[in-house]
Amino acid sequence: MFTGIIQGIGTVTFLKKSNNLFTYSVLFPKNLLSNLSIGDSISNNGCCLTITKIENEHITFDLIQETIKITNFSNIKVGDRINLEKSTTLCQPIGGHVMSGHVTCCGKISKVNVDSNSKTICVEVLNKKLMKYFFYKGYIGIEGISLTISKMFNNGFYVHLIPETISKTTLNTKIVGDLLNIEIDLNIQAIVDTTEKIISKKFN
Repeated sequence: MFTGIIQGIGTVTFLKKSNNLFTYSVLFPKNLLSNLSIGDSISNNGCCLTITKIENEHITFDLIQETIKITNFSNIKVGDRINLEKSTTLCQPIGGHVMSGHVTCCGKISKVNVDSNSKTICVEVLNKKLMKYFFYKGYIGIEGISLTISKMFNNGFYVHLIPETISKTTLNTKIVGDLLNIEIDLNIQAIVDTTEKIISKKFN
């Protein structure tokens, strides 16, 4: 479980691709190196991945085909910056919202507006069937970051970024055309799916 509050940014230093598996290493920031163990779950750009190897500050993860297909990790390359968050515990505060690290789909940045101290990103949801799970003022996970939807349109949504989010995450370098990992709010998904089932049973 994660909270959507990014704890640091890492850099991809190694990448090996095969047909069914990608293996890559991330140079971790010093503040995240303590108490790491093989098998730990770490959010990488919103995707819950398992540590498979630790070599000093270089932490290695594997990507299976399902993850590669659903997320923007299909385009991963050496030098990419990665939003990182360790899994949370029950005694820690949830500064954002509860996130599973299971990326639902990808979205594409269609517009970026920047003013003196904030940024607004317009995101087009690539799988239109999932639009029923997006709501004005609802929670959304983007690249592992807990954000709030500020405006909706037919095929996507807008989010506003405060200076703290811009400075502490990889969204400060994202441009039009970039793909973003999206995790829909699990509570909203449960409510929508349950409501649809009840209505379907009642009228069919």
